[in-house]
Amino acid sequence: MRMANKSTATTAEKLATIQQGYTLEGATIELGAAIVDGEIHKEAQVRLPLAMMNRHGLVAGATGTGKTVTLHMIAEQLCTAGVPVFLADIKGDLSGLATPATGSEKLTARTSALGQDWSAKNFPVEFLSLGGDGHGIPVRATITSFGPILLSRIMDLNDTQESSLQLIFHFADKNNLELIDLKDLRAVIQFLTSDEGKAELANLGGLSKATAGVILRELVTLEAQGMEKFFGEPEFDTAELLRTAPDGRGVISCLELPTLQTKPLLFSTFLMWLLADLFEDLPEAGDLDKPKLVFFLDEAHLLFNGASKAFLDAITTTVRLIRSKGVGIFFVTQTPKDVPADVLGQLANRIQHALRAFTPEDAKALKATVSTFPLSDYDLEETLTSAGIGEAVITVMNEKGAPTPVALTRLRAPESVMGPSADDLIRSTVAASSLLVKYGTAVDNLSAYEKLNGQAAVSTGDAAPGMPPVPASSSGGSGASGASQADIDAEARRIEEEILGRPSSRSSSPESYPAPAPAPVPQQAPAQQDGMFGDIAGALGGALGGGLKSMVRSMGTQLGRDLMRGVFGTSSRRRR
Repeated sequence: MRMANKSTATTAEKLATIQQGYTLEGATIELGAAIVDGEIHKEAQVRLPLAMMNRHGLVAGATGTGKTVTLHMIAEQLCTAGVPVFLADIKGDLSGLATPATGSEKLTARTSALGQDWSAKNFPVEFLSLGGDGHGIPVRATITSFGPILLSRIMDLNDTQESSLQLIFHFADKNNLELIDLKDLRAVIQFLTSDEGKAELANLGGLSKATAGVILRELVTLEAQGMEKFFGEPEFDTAELLRTAPDGRGVISCLELPTLQTKPLLFSTFLMWLLADLFEDLPEAGDLDKPKLVFFLDEAHLLFNGASKAFLDAITTTVRLIRSKGVGIFFVTQTPKDVPADVLGQLANRIQHALRAFTPEDAKALKATVSTFPLSDYDLEETLTSAGIGEAVITVMNEKGAPTPVALTRLRAPESVMGPSADDLIRSTVAASSLLVKYGTAVDNLSAYEKLNGQAAVSTGDAAPGMPPVPASSSGGSGASGASQADIDAEARRIEEEILGRPSSRSSSPESYPAPAPAPVPQQAPAQQDGMFGDIAGALGGALGGGLKSMVRSMGTQLGRDLMRGVFGTSSRRRR
């Protein structure tokens, strides 16, 4: 273990090192003023290059040391620089970003000492909530989009059960059984464990009836806990997180988590789904002058506690690769040891608030934290246990990719309220949001549950704009062309082979045809069909009739699922 550094440098030499290390050419996030030998030096400003924000970071520190205020202050500056921000609002304090702060003599004295030109401001905030659990715009995901790895995390499945759940998703994908909400997944598992589905279960090989039964029981438990509202349609498009306001500032997406303590695994895993979906959707961007989005993952330890190897591998891969797509991730937690070494090694920017050393375990964590910093002029063991609220030890990546000098820093004050905004302001902001029209009304389209139970989808009233209305009943039939299922599948195989230049993956055996659905209800309006297969459906459907149009869409859905399962097993409907 490296010993704490005992510097013999003079105060002037220490200041010169910090000033030189934080003299940067491009746009920066101003963090605060350095504290050297117990004094604040506003001539030694500590800052983070905006272009390096996608190199990821860590904000750590004991409870009550000021981590949330640090996020608040950084989010304000990112917003002003035109960079969208995502924040999980654990305690409700971050909603204050929408309300200008009130000045005071004490605040003026603090900001003047830091060299901060402070003024009260509010910022453009979009309030979100998981499944409507809170005041914000409902954020939902479909089960198929969420994927088996993330869902296994929520259900607390072991590795064998997780592998079995992946087989169930594979079966649903191959048989065009759309997994939209929890009842769809339950219906598929019930089918596989029934006498009718035992042949299909046997074909899945690695899936036993007993394991499927365990997964089914865990799924019923999720429903009993009221988690069904988090899954369904309309599914949230993560591109909404990349918006800017009309004045050019980045929109701050603030996700309410009012019941975090009762569903910690669900909330932390849902945040990872948002990141995974962004990862799959965004193109490569290379090095940018500023990131497309900075994503703060608060209470990061919840992500990793008891996580499976597959889940940890997927997080590591996402963190390593998403920076090239212009997204920066900051993990927020109490100690660096909460974050696995493979992930921690990829975090270039460090803001370390005070740590406590009350127990032998605390002391061990303190020494481990000190060992991860570059050599410095500070006695870091002493500094990290004596730093005050609103102070942090900082080192970041400079514009040349090298670490900056370690600097104990008095952090800048936010310019908006450090606490919750008024409920009336939050409600009026949500009511005026364009996203409320798009995501405010849940819909229940035809999916696996209805297909396996021979029902039409249950009407949910008027659908949200941009989504198709769901009829209460339908007359059935095989489409306008009257084509048989065998004819449609034959044509599907021909088009698949033509497009992909390889033998079709669709079975030609009549025994493999699933029972026909009683009502071929389209899953999306024609204008919403994305990508190559949407174009094919639109072009061929008009000329050759509704049966072929439905067939082409079905084929596109299956091929898209085969091709687009992501690093977490995720598969957004937008990419199919």
